[in-house]
Amino acid sequence: MKVKKIPMRTCVVTKEKLEKKDLIRIVRTPEGNVEIDLNGKKNGRGAYLKKSRDVILKAQKSQILNRYLETEINGSLYEELLELVETRKEKENEC
Repeated sequence: MKVKKIPMRTCVVTKEKLEKKDLIRIVRTPEGNVEIDLNGKKNGRGAYLKKSRDVILKAQKSQILNRYLETEINGSLYEELLELVETRKEKENEC
């Protein structure tokens, strides 16, 4: 039986190669909108961030997503990312 290949992606902040499920994809759609892609299948230019509060804050401070996605990112996206990470941690703590 063939072993299933695990998709690996690189975090734009830490440069770590991690499994795709351990990262959040941010995508700039062809229309120019910047969105969080939870399924990892939206059309457009994507960048991956590790699911960590520190990494998201560092990305905001350094404005690295602006460079990778070649557009201006507003602060509300970072707030959404932080909420997403916090709710994920709360769910893990409940289990």
